Parts: sequence; structure tokens; C-alpha cells
Amino acid sequence: MNGVHDMGGMHGMGPIRRERDEPVFHAPWEARVFALRQAAGAWRRWNIDAGRYEIERIPAADYLRLSYYERWLASLVALLVKRGLVAPAEMERGHPAPGSPKATPPLTADTVRQKLSRRAPRRDTPVAPRFAVGERVRARNIHPIGHTRLPRYARGKLGTIARDHGVYVFPDTNAQFLGENPQHVYSVRFCARELWGELASPRDAVYIDMWDDYLERA
Repeated sequence: MNGVHDMGGMHGMGPIRRERDEPVFHAPWEARVFALRQAAGAWRRWNIDAGRYEIERIPAADYLRLSYYERWLASLVALLVKRGLVAPAEMERGHPAPGSPKATPPLTADTVRQKLSRRAPRRDTPVAPRFAVGERVRARNIHPIGHTRLPRYARGKLGTIARDHGVYVFPDTNAQFLGENPQHVYSVRFCARELWGELASPRDAVYIDMWDDYLERA
């Protein structure tokens, strides 16, 4: 979906300030939110793409006001209610309703390391690639109302297939529980001037990972 979360190429957002020796978490509550997100996700009531989509649905003013892990927390609250793990009244009160059912948590201390080491949702499905390395392609100029990993600044732009990463779950359908729709993902090279105009350096390029459905032949 188009929204404030898609900040690539936007002007007026200020410089990116690098923090030397940046800690993994800036405060203990951030680590707790991270742990809560992992524990809740282990119930498998949603997938990683649905989680990203919920963050994107945060209203623009709130999205810009909230910090990174505050967005995680806001989206987690929404997911817990939407997927039926917590009732709205329970969320408001901060404790479970009397007599509510209890279940054994699927995530235990012994399985945390295994869960965190899982790789991206690659699939061994025998899907034929639509494009070949070295082929010229154009990023489709689409504006879906659901989740997508196709950045706005690359839509309609010409690039070249630099690498085929293999077959992965398609986030646009997976986020809305419409099926995994596995397909090839490519590293696509875009010249900086194609993206930003003649004032960009002719020596620079941007590589973007793109699924088959994001591309068309040039």
C-alpha cells in the first residue's frame, strides 16, 4: 500500500544519523517488545508479511511520532485482537477475562534460539523464472491497496537482472492470507540516474530485491 512507511526517495525527512556503537536495544522495554512479538508470533495466527502490513496500517501521524519498537507494539496489540488471541475488553483492562481458556505457549525457552535462527521463507517449489540474469526489465507501476515490497521510487523504472536468489513466498498475497504464491526473487540493478535524474552520479546504482510479479519485460 502507499503510505508514509515507504520513505525511500522521499525529501524532507532529514539526514540519517549514524549512532556509533549502537546497542541492540536502547531500553529494556524494547527488548521486552521484541520478545513479546516473537512469543505471540509462535501461535502462527499471522505471518511475517501480515505483521509488516499491520505496521504499515498505523495512521501516518502516529507512524511518524512513534519509535521503531513503539510501532512494533502498536501493531502487536492490533494483531492480538484481530486474530482472536486477546479480546478487546481484556486488552483495555490489562488482564484476562474470568474463565477465559488457557493454553500451553508454543514458544519455550528451549526453542527460542531455533526460532530466531529461521531464515527467510524460501521454498523448493519448482517454479520457472520469468526473467534471466542480464535481462532488461521494468518495475511495474502499481499501487496496491494491500501490502507490497515494491518501493514507490522504483515503479516504472528500468533495471537489469543482476542475480536470481531463488523461489520465495510472495509477500503481497501472503500478508492477506491469500496463499504463498511462491516465485523467483531477483536482485535488480537500477542506475542512480534512472531513479533520481541527471543530477545523480553516473557511477552509482541501487540493487533492489524484486519478485516476478513486480517486473515486466522492458
